[in-house]
Amino acid sequence: MADHLQRVRAAYDTVAVDYELLIRDHLAAAHFDRAALNTFAELVGRGGAVADVGCGPGRITEYLQTRGLIVRGIDLSPGMVGVARGLHPELQFEVGTMAALALPDGSLDGLVAWYSIIHTPPEELSGVFGEFARVLRPGGQLLLAFQVGDEPRQLTHAYGHDIDLDAWRLAPERIAAELESADLHVHAQTVRDPAELEKSPQAILYARRS
Repeated sequence: MADHLQRVRAAYDTVAVDYELLIRDHLAAAHFDRAALNTFAELVGRGGAVADVGCGPGRITEYLQTRGLIVRGIDLSPGMVGVARGLHPELQFEVGTMAALALPDGSLDGLVAWYSIIHTPPEELSGVFGEFARVLRPGGQLLLAFQVGDEPRQLTHAYGHDIDLDAWRLAPERIAAELESADLHVHAQTVRDPAELEKSPQAILYARRS
């Protein structure tokens, strides 16, 4: 496993329990986030097969299930997957990497990467987006969320723990171009101001497998 993946796994294994406690009720007051997820669910359609890639403790997975989707969660961190399975035993969660998804070609109606591409070095995102395109059926929907910017950050302390983790803020126009190159057509995007406790604008991109 690549060094940056080992660091991501170690960091999220360390913070998994406290991370879940901190964000557990976040969606209740996150009006724009819920609207984005609801729109995605409507685009996919009730009963659609969806993967929540980088699912963490499963809050987005569970929310999409309540919107009528058939959702599985995938995360690099066994610690996060363990928390998700404990909280949502009715849902399917598995350990995996977004760069090599253990899914057949064209098997998904939708894929969500909710703030989970931010730990991938930008020069490796084209390969990740190619993998997203591989597992989506033609016309399948992709939803991305990430912080806006053009600089990396090194995180050494988070959620009450010492960690060693890189995170990238990303330019929406660059991400849109990378998606288009991967045969994922960007058909809508929004950028909102930072909410309370956020330090940068937040981007949401919708794309469709050509």
